[in-house]
Amino acid sequence: MSAPNPPSAEKETGRLEAFSDGVIAVAITLLALDLGVPHQEAGHPWHGLVHALADQWPIYMAYLLSFLTILVMWVNHHNMFKLIERIDHLFLLLNGALLLLITLVPFATSLLAEYIEQSDKKSAQVVYAGTFLAMALVFNAMWRYAARQGGLLSATADQSQVRSITKQYSFGPLLYLTAFLIAFISAEVSLAVCIGLAVFFAIPSNLLQRTPAI
Repeated sequence: MSAPNPPSAEKETGRLEAFSDGVIAVAITLLALDLGVPHQEAGHPWHGLVHALADQWPIYMAYLLSFLTILVMWVNHHNMFKLIERIDHLFLLLNGALLLLITLVPFATSLLAEYIEQSDKKSAQVVYAGTFLAMALVFNAMWRYAARQGGLLSATADQSQVRSITKQYSFGPLLYLTAFLIAFISAEVSLAVCIGLAVFFAIPSNLLQRTPAI
């Protein structure tokens, strides 16, 4: 009896994309768990629901920023797989490392929301910006390995486009490194940088005439 045919490259990359999409969807869902309904507690002053909701602004801000960042990461992950035709063991491990960091975002988000108005806000922002920096580094490692060392791209991939993507992706880690280092000095400025980066990377590439990067 002959051995069964190996799975096609398309099936293998499809399975990896489907698994990654599922993990990312869970991470995004977990972000919403911090969105709690304010409750009026006996013995505590109550200034109305609107005031109580406004007091939770750090939770909303951290939620929106983290959601947008994960969304941009998912879009870039999806676009990367348009050019990838094959996968290997190391690429699977790199993808797993990226998913590990993405699932860490809900924790970093909760930490930021809880401490952004406290004396330990710098530490919280260091963890938050550091998580984004690590995500950007691993994502870049995935792309560079697929495009160069691993040779995992489609044979029909436009090499000029590949070089352009590599160049654009290289800016992400540098920018998030800046936000990470600033966090040791000012949590507010670092957070503002993270917000600016999330908004910038969310802008469709055709409006900026560039390939999106993170």
